[in-house]
Amino acid sequence: MLQTLHIKNFALIEHLHIDFNGSFAIITGETGAGKSILLGALGLVSGNRADLGSLKDKEQKCVIEAHFKVSEYNLRDFFEKNDIDYEDVTIIRREILPSGKSRAFINDSPVNLAEVQELGHFLIDIHSQQQTRELSDEQYQMQILDAVAGNSALLDAYKKQLAAYKLAQNALKKLTEQKSTLSREQDYNTFLLNELAEAKLKAGEQADLEAEQEKLSNVEFIRESMAKAIAVATEEQVGAVQNLKEIKQALQKISGISEEYATYYERVNSIVIELDDVAESLAESYEGLVNDPEALELINQKLQLIYALQKKHNVATVEELMAIEKEFSEKVIFAEGLDEAIAEKEADMQRKKSEADKTAEELHEKRVGAVPVLVDKITAILVQLGMPNSRFKFEIIQGETYYANGKDSINLLFSANKGTDFGLLKKVASGGEMSRIMLAVKAVLATYSKLPTIIFDEIDTGVSGEIAIKMGDIMKAMSKDMQVFAITHLPQIAAKGDTHYKVAKKTQGDTTVSELRLLSNDERIREIAEMLSGKDVSESALTHARALLG
Repeated sequence: MLQTLHIKNFALIEHLHIDFNGSFAIITGETGAGKSILLGALGLVSGNRADLGSLKDKEQKCVIEAHFKVSEYNLRDFFEKNDIDYEDVTIIRREILPSGKSRAFINDSPVNLAEVQELGHFLIDIHSQQQTRELSDEQYQMQILDAVAGNSALLDAYKKQLAAYKLAQNALKKLTEQKSTLSREQDYNTFLLNELAEAKLKAGEQADLEAEQEKLSNVEFIRESMAKAIAVATEEQVGAVQNLKEIKQALQKISGISEEYATYYERVNSIVIELDDVAESLAESYEGLVNDPEALELINQKLQLIYALQKKHNVATVEELMAIEKEFSEKVIFAEGLDEAIAEKEADMQRKKSEADKTAEELHEKRVGAVPVLVDKITAILVQLGMPNSRFKFEIIQGETYYANGKDSINLLFSANKGTDFGLLKKVASGGEMSRIMLAVKAVLATYSKLPTIIFDEIDTGVSGEIAIKMGDIMKAMSKDMQVFAITHLPQIAAKGDTHYKVAKKTQGDTTVSELRLLSNDERIREIAEMLSGKDVSESALTHARALLG
């Protein structure tokens, strides 16, 4: 419930701080006194958008702060989901800066407007003539029926099942589209894969092949150079090996004289051993080097294949070609396994569809069962409100379309008088009838669900006398289960409130301001008397006011 409202620098209000302590609060005031300003301020803390024109003083910021007791509303999940500190008395604050920017806070945590709107939905319901027109909306009609049917848990289950079904649908659609795309590419991908597979590529083979190609292409030149090198190294009389051996023998003779000469001997000896080894290796290579045109042709063919594949796939290495081969292989394997995957997804989707269908059927049955209960309750209240011949008919049609609240569509038919045919409510009910029907609906809902604080903005328009008294009684009864505010011009309704607030406009210097204050008992008698007879209050009007107040 709304406990405190603080307004600063908003429209005609310079500063307002007021506490609300009654279950049924009345707000009265002359036309233009500022009742709409009060509703605008409450709308802002419910998440309505702000604009710079709301500032009374354009140089100062506007602050609107409302304190709500939320301990009975089971809202901890909202606070946890949005990472906001929970308080049994929650404070919503809106600030409009002179720059035009707007800020919002819940329990001093900065929040975005969507979060304020979501919380405001649970806390306050401003019922205006515009909202009365919502009664013609099919979704709102379904919400009324679901409240009476007690479908809250079923609706939660259905929403989860519907989300899972749509997720499975999307997954199946994605796989089907992939299959369609891959089917068109499959032959080409298989051709490319086979082409790469037939090449029998190996990591590092390109460098080996290119080296072997270079050797086989120059075999005569290599043999000639190697023969010359072997001859110079191993010639018996003047070969490099023979000459080094003579140097070695000469140094061996003096190696014992000093450490220096011994070092020379060891170094030359190492050279002799290394050159011997090189000469032997050269001889072996020379013997193994033969002119092999067939081997060279095979190498050339393999390299040309590699170069062609690299050009085709726009890469530079065999390793990159092997990666592409792996990718094509995975695509081909994936495409071949899609039929099985699609079958599994199809079965999964059908399971989830069946679950949603079952819950939708339960919702339908409970709605059908709730219709006579709802019709009886609304009709009984409308009898009190001067509509004794009103009749309702709910047509609930179960189709194949999945809506957010099931598979039902609804038509609310209404007849106000005996002998008249049923017609769609939005087409046959007058404005005054719609207001009374909405009040009846709200009264019924108050007994079935935890409605937020509700503000009726002149719902009594177009009624008077005994009907007004009955409307006051109904709102009074609603206030046993919830906090009710009634903005009214009718004394019969004003007298029903637990508390009475007056909106008034006055001049302060060069400016006009609005104020809202709680009336004392004597002030309340005076206010109701003025509502009965005008500014010139007679004693009989005062007596009548006292009688209305009991």
